[in-house]
Amino acid sequence: MSKGKTAQAEQAEVLQDQGDDIGAAELGRRVAENLRRLRKERSLSLDQLSAASGVSRAALSQVEGSRTNPTLMVLWKIAVGLGVPFQTLLGEEEAGKTRVLRAGDAMPLRSTDGRMESRLLTPSGATPGLEVYELRFQPRGLLRSEPHGPGTTETVTVLTGVLRIQVGNEAHELSPGDTIFFQADVPHSYENRSTREARCLDVISYGRSAS
Repeated sequence: MSKGKTAQAEQAEVLQDQGDDIGAAELGRRVAENLRRLRKERSLSLDQLSAASGVSRAALSQVEGSRTNPTLMVLWKIAVGLGVPFQTLLGEEEAGKTRVLRAGDAMPLRSTDGRMESRLLTPSGATPGLEVYELRFQPRGLLRSEPHGPGTTETVTVLTGVLRIQVGNEAHELSPGDTIFFQADVPHSYENRSTREARCLDVISYGRSAS
């Protein structure tokens, strides 16, 4: 999200397609509760978190008040600003050692244009500091990610289609079965330039500073 965007434009970005109303409402409620708790634990004001995340105070207030459903990029920015793994904003701790994440419980998060979607595959609390996602890219689908916290790495394996992954100034084109590992504390992006859907698994490992 560029610094030149107005608060109104930023608020519009956190609005998500209202299909699957029940699931979207539950996701919004869970994110709102976790955001409120994490921000208070760190003694951060909305203004301080806005400065750390690059998300406007107005947009943060809407997310925390459960008045909107955030998009993927907004959630990533908030997680980076809080210094926590992405899943911490989405998950709820469950009792016991065995945890199951049902297909219907993992609400996909979509980009603003709907051409990219991310679905969390890791049950909450299963492996602290490690998250696994399924990413789907429609033709011309693009995901730009700002740097994650220090020490964060990603391992991406393409399942179908072709993806162009850029890490800093390096660009790599991956076909089905190809895997790339990189330090994710620099700007990086994923792009589907083909005319067919592309899917990949993204394993994110956070540095020791993430909690």
